[in-house]
Amino acid sequence: MPRSQRNDNFIDKTFTVMADIILKILPTNQKSKEAFAYYRDGMSAQGDGEYAEALDNYYEALKLEDDPNDRSYILYNIALIHTSNGEHDKALDYYHQALDLNPRMPQTLNNIAVIYHYRAERLKEAGDEDQAEEYYRQAAEHWIQAIRLAPNNYIEAQNWLKTTGRSNLDVYF
Repeated sequence: MPRSQRNDNFIDKTFTVMADIILKILPTNQKSKEAFAYYRDGMSAQGDGEYAEALDNYYEALKLEDDPNDRSYILYNIALIHTSNGEHDKALDYYHQALDLNPRMPQTLNNIAVIYHYRAERLKEAGDEDQAEEYYRQAAEHWIQAIRLAPNNYIEAQNWLKTTGRSNLDVYF
């Protein structure tokens, strides 16, 4: 049974009904509508913590979706799941694929920076200062790009950039 038929709370049911109405009236082809249905079910499964099911739906959506912008969001959600599972190399691959299709995704740039910062912290704890510094540099580079796209977001990153002297961006509050 498709996930959209299993939703058991009011909000999920309402979202599903609205999504189904939108799907019916959208002036788009059947393939795109199917892709959206898989994407919707993937988001629902992801929200419930059913990551394997979500990935299955996202992969099906990718097979059907031709629009680069829509594909970028599918790839982003796949990357989120891999990040949650601690599979950072896979996550980075999918984040970069999403950025290749849509370079104006500050949330993707932020998540890449978070992974690089995390790696830097682990390397610093292990005593590998040089490699840690390279990951800090990459984190800073991605956060600067994210902040340029969304200057009112990522306040903690802005503070980190400022306090570590890694940026001279003039968007701090």
